[in-house]
Amino acid sequence: MKKLFASLLTLILLLVPSLALAKGGGFTYISVKGPGIIGDVVITNPALTESFLAFANFSAGEIPAPADPGQGYQITRAYVVNDKDQPFDQLEYYPYTGYVHYIGLAEGTSEYDGNWYAADPAADAPFRAALKAKATLTWIPFAAFLVIMAVIFIAYRSKPASK
Repeated sequence: MKKLFASLLTLILLLVPSLALAKGGGFTYISVKGPGIIGDVVITNPALTESFLAFANFSAGEIPAPADPGQGYQITRAYVVNDKDQPFDQLEYYPYTGYVHYIGLAEGTSEYDGNWYAADPAADAPFRAALKAKATLTWIPFAAFLVIMAVIFIAYRSKPASK
């Protein structure tokens, strides 16, 4: 009975994102935490949000846990329903070594919880591009501030001495 329930739950979990995609949906966004990131980075790139299988093909089966997966990013995939954020699940993505650790559903459990999977190489380029774009946007105000301060400093140093 317990196995039947787990199988039905898994089937439902795989169908819900598929039905959302059929309606033109998918996840609304993913939220990323990890090395070099202050706070959360929100990514809406369809390559990472349109499919439940964007980071790994979970149906291909789990793999043994790696001894050292390297640096990873915690990803929360979410929908926005009636102007409210609804987290769906969490996973850890290790783009440098090619692993995904599925943490689990935001509400509930599945047979995938806690398991390791091979990462989909197709997720690597859009993920890195999104992080790079967010990092560039973060540095623009700081760079503008430095330029303004340099102009003020130069103007101050070059003013004529008063007698």
